[in-house]
Amino acid sequence: MLTISRFIKPKITALLVVTVACNAWAQPKETVTNTPKSLREDITIEHYMKIEPEAVRIIQHPVTGDIYYTTFFGDVFKIVTTNNQPESKKLLSAEDHGITRLQGAAFKGNTLFLAGNINVNNNKGNKGRMVRYELKNSDVKPEMTVVFNTVEYGANKTTFDHGWNALEISPDGKYIFVNTGARTDHGEVQDNGGEYPNARDNALTANIFRFPIDTKDLLLSTDTQKLKADGYLYAEGIRNAYDMAFDPKGNLFAVSNSGDYDHSEDMFWVRQGYHYGFPWVMGGIDNPQQFPDYQPNPDTDPFLSKFAFAWLMKYFHNDPDFPKRPAGVKFSPGVQNMGPDANEYRDRKTGLVVDGDSTGIGVSTFNAHSSPLGLFFDTKNTLGKDLTGDGFVIRYTGGPRNGVANPSPLRKQGRDLLHLEMAYDKPSDNYKVKTTRIIDGFTSPTDALLVGNTLYIIEYGGKQGGNKSGGSIWKVTMPANEKMAKKSKKKRS
Repeated sequence: MLTISRFIKPKITALLVVTVACNAWAQPKETVTNTPKSLREDITIEHYMKIEPEAVRIIQHPVTGDIYYTTFFGDVFKIVTTNNQPESKKLLSAEDHGITRLQGAAFKGNTLFLAGNINVNNNKGNKGRMVRYELKNSDVKPEMTVVFNTVEYGANKTTFDHGWNALEISPDGKYIFVNTGARTDHGEVQDNGGEYPNARDNALTANIFRFPIDTKDLLLSTDTQKLKADGYLYAEGIRNAYDMAFDPKGNLFAVSNSGDYDHSEDMFWVRQGYHYGFPWVMGGIDNPQQFPDYQPNPDTDPFLSKFAFAWLMKYFHNDPDFPKRPAGVKFSPGVQNMGPDANEYRDRKTGLVVDGDSTGIGVSTFNAHSSPLGLFFDTKNTLGKDLTGDGFVIRYTGGPRNGVANPSPLRKQGRDLLHLEMAYDKPSDNYKVKTTRIIDGFTSPTDALLVGNTLYIIEYGGKQGGNKSGGSIWKVTMPANEKMAKKSKKKRS
């Protein structure tokens, strides 16, 4: 149920908006004690640099090759080298682009796209926003163009107000995709101290949108039919696809996180016009709050922890006005994970946590509460051995912390990098995936960038010990595709 918002979260540290005064700060050499561990002999990991706090995205300028990263509270940094040491140079802030909760960033040529939310109505409401900058001349501050704003709709005081986040450019460069996460945990009413009464999710939440790459000055409403007629609403019913990526064949995939119930975390093959089930289905399991006779009780329902934030805040309750399933709509299931990793699930009949390796049952898709992020594919076949052309994803949560094992059987492993071997299954018209852990021991990783056979993984670095200490970028050297390397060398010569 990962969500990056302005309130304290069970899965991510508090993100109260603050201002960073410095424009750039050098990264001193220091001893890093929490170096992640490679689970393969052909993968090496080294600390690349320390970064500013609350980092969310890491991207590469495709023309210059420069690497950028962004923070939740609106800063855009370019990584520069001074005295052979990488440093963070701030280029833009929320004051420039107006996005006070910045969660999406992507390049198309020299064009930088940014997306997120704006706080309005004394922080009780919000608007979605996307802008773009042309970064052709590094000596001149770039001009901004607004891609879209949305009408105002209700924010809330919960940990589940996800906002607009992931961006992805289509392989042909004609479109930009953007995800907007749910404003609820599982479709419940979330007003804001009486503001926006009876508000659940709407057309501007829990969906994936697609816009022509040159779109500008749109105003998006909550009219679902108009958004579909205009061609902007691409796919519906995904709780929070915090990352999306195209595979080498041009298929779009998205990884989503479920709520505080023990639903598995989905990975979807995203296709235009499809509905993926939220808020009625998550992780292949029905949301019980949709049933009129639902009476939640952690003592009798093993899927509902008595420590779950949504239970403690009484977001699980009898809800006879819960919206009915849309008539005539078939929900598209998630990619089925066949293991050997990240495929633990809670059995619906026994309530026990079991391993899909033992039962032979596919999971949709990753174990509950793992918060999959940083999805990417080796689209240029630059990786070698068994990794060529495959997919990869980070798990933000889970695993031992500070030397203490996680007591939840669904979270024994996590904070890692998973190798995804995708295979199309014709009978189901969907994909299956073989999932293998290849790196362990990150600290709150949020995004990944593959450059050749070098992988950069960025960590969130929020409050640690009460201080905004910043996270790290890790440089991971993966096995290279020797054939592709030889072709590239020959082309350069």
